[in-house]
Amino acid sequence: MMRIFEQRRLIFSGAKTLALAALVATLAIAPLARVLAQGAVKSVHKDWQIRCDTPPGAKAEQCALIQSVTAEDRANVGLTVIVLKTADQKSRLMRVVAPLGVLLPSGLGLKIDQADIGRAGFVRCLPNGCIAEVIMDDELLKKLRTGKTATFIIFQTPEEGIGFPMSLAGFGEGYDKLP
Repeated sequence: MMRIFEQRRLIFSGAKTLALAALVATLAIAPLARVLAQGAVKSVHKDWQIRCDTPPGAKAEQCALIQSVTAEDRANVGLTVIVLKTADQKSRLMRVVAPLGVLLPSGLGLKIDQADIGRAGFVRCLPNGCIAEVIMDDELLKKLRTGKTATFIIFQTPEEGIGFPMSLAGFGEGYDKLP
């Protein structure tokens, strides 16, 4: 099975790394995650919302498809998934904001309908959580559209994984409505 998350981390080298760094700087991970999580709800697509806002310094409104969940057995441990298209419409990003205290070397795991998709590394931690990010390819997007449940897995210790089941109902419809 293709390990999309692991492969994404390995293919960035040279010019691609610089381009990604520029993209991340342009989109400003922290303000975007914070603003969009609180931005105006433009539409609801079953379990997903499109939220939009104009971050300070941005020339245009930015929108993302968002869903937040808490762990079934720990109400104080939550996870937010933010899906967006870059301004140039050439890339599709998934950012996952995990709680502080996550074990960084273990990364973020993803299963869709119990099929292991792979792991993504965390790129940075901010006051509101640690962020894992991947560029979504067509295969991952298809699995998210056709799947029923995505389970994101974080680790607080090497032995203790916490799964966050997230409904994919409305994901495809919401993604198609993203500007």
